[in-house]
Amino acid sequence: MSQTTPVFQAVPDVDDLARIPRDLRFHPTRNEHPRSLTPEQIAQFNAQGFVRPVSIFSTEEITEIRNYFDRLLERVVAEGGNSYSISSAHLKYGKVYDILSDRRIVDCVSDLLGENVVGWGSHFFCKMPHDGKSVAWHQDASYWPLSPSKAVTVWLAIDDADVENANMRFISGSHHVGHLTFRPSSPEDHNVLNQTVENPEQYGEIVNDELKAGQISLHSDLLLHGSEANNSDRRRCGLTIRYAAADVRAAMEWNQKGVWVRGSDATGHWTNRPRPAID
Repeated sequence: MSQTTPVFQAVPDVDDLARIPRDLRFHPTRNEHPRSLTPEQIAQFNAQGFVRPVSIFSTEEITEIRNYFDRLLERVVAEGGNSYSISSAHLKYGKVYDILSDRRIVDCVSDLLGENVVGWGSHFFCKMPHDGKSVAWHQDASYWPLSPSKAVTVWLAIDDADVENANMRFISGSHHVGHLTFRPSSPEDHNVLNQTVENPEQYGEIVNDELKAGQISLHSDLLLHGSEANNSDRRRCGLTIRYAAADVRAAMEWNQKGVWVRGSDATGHWTNRPRPAID
């Protein structure tokens, strides 16, 4: 297969997404014998929509990943990008591909999605000190041409993430209320994304996703989440990694983003992208 990186619409048009039939209901996990997560964590995911924290990388491993990201960010900025523009990174950079397919992460995801899993997304969300940008309350599923709603986001802490430097926040249990109405963000919102769900507290309790570097959280694509602006003197970088169950179908050619990380797809819907040669 060609090493050429395909080009995708990073944020599909809302009207285009509305024309795609999508099953946006939460599908609970049924797994009596999880490989990595505990039965209690499976129950928490079903009830609250997330699992956190899960320790994955050692101090030495995450230090190596952080040093790699520092070099990558320097290169991207020199080419005209910024700390939020490194998206679909597993299609471009071999080291990100390796993280997406890391067995320890995939074991956790497979416990939630089943034995046939595709990894299809990767995006660094790096809040520089005092950068003034928030990530408004939103559901991942609002942005994705995927159906049914059997997708999970892994948030890997590259730096320590806490309240001071604007950790991600969840609305516990909000994945049970279905797809929510949102408004387009305005310039004065200083939002990294382009959607805002108003009054999120009506759907559940706010939970801070505080993580140490090397830890992950996992959340449903229907869970309301977001983060405040980072007003601290510390950076807050995380890598979001997206996975879907084998029976999920992708429109707009997003199936071309796929990497088979567990099992296989007998239908051939998802591709299996090779590891990029460039790290």
